[in-house]
Amino acid sequence: MLAIQTKALTKSYGDICAVSALDLEVRQGELYSLLGVNGAGKSTTIRLLCGLLDPTSGSAEVCGHDVVSKRQTVKERINLSPQETAIAPNLTVEENIAFFAGIYGKEKSCVQNIIEKLHLGEIVKQKAKTLSGGWQRRLSIAIALVTEPEVLFLDEPTLGLDVLARRELWSLIRSLKGKTTVILTTHYLEEAEALSDRIGILSAGKLIAVGTADELIAQTGTASFEDAFVTLCTKEADDNAQ
Repeated sequence: MLAIQTKALTKSYGDICAVSALDLEVRQGELYSLLGVNGAGKSTTIRLLCGLLDPTSGSAEVCGHDVVSKRQTVKERINLSPQETAIAPNLTVEENIAFFAGIYGKEKSCVQNIIEKLHLGEIVKQKAKTLSGGWQRRLSIAIALVTEPEVLFLDEPTLGLDVLARRELWSLIRSLKGKTTVILTTHYLEEAEALSDRIGILSAGKLIAVGTADELIAQTGTASFEDAFVTLCTKEADDNAQ
């Protein structure tokens, strides 16, 4: 069953086409990475799927609901952990989670469940502004999980973190697989390779390749996923230039 399906999804700004005729399918419980160089269309695609932008043409369904005509229904089933850490710096970890749980009308037990699920017990009384970057990102994801979303969008969740903090977050993200559909955007190719069930590569607003890391390596006849990514993006750029 599909958690996300788009058909010829397109978003244009005047003469600039940010997303072009995108046909995307993401299965329920899948961890799907969207990769691409800067300006490839990743952020625009996420905003379209979250109902934050209206498409110029085409359609998109999330959890079986159209993102335009059923916008509110879609928003009730998804959540987004943005690239900019979305936390209240002067509140403690527990207060942050409780604050958002209150906004969404969740029971108090939800707060403790999230603290336990994301192993936040050792920092629960610390103010968010005193946390390391890795813990702040973990808290941001915790807040996004308060609503128990069917689909979770993670936008560059490990950007700027050190190696150990990134690996700790990888473990957290892996724990979501099979339970929550996760759409991950990242510039770290090894992150996508390590975590993803499948990977979609965007270039100039077009989906140019889809598959597992191994499948994309085989498709390009390269020795590594990084080489496969570069080969696919370079070929697309060369084709567009002709």
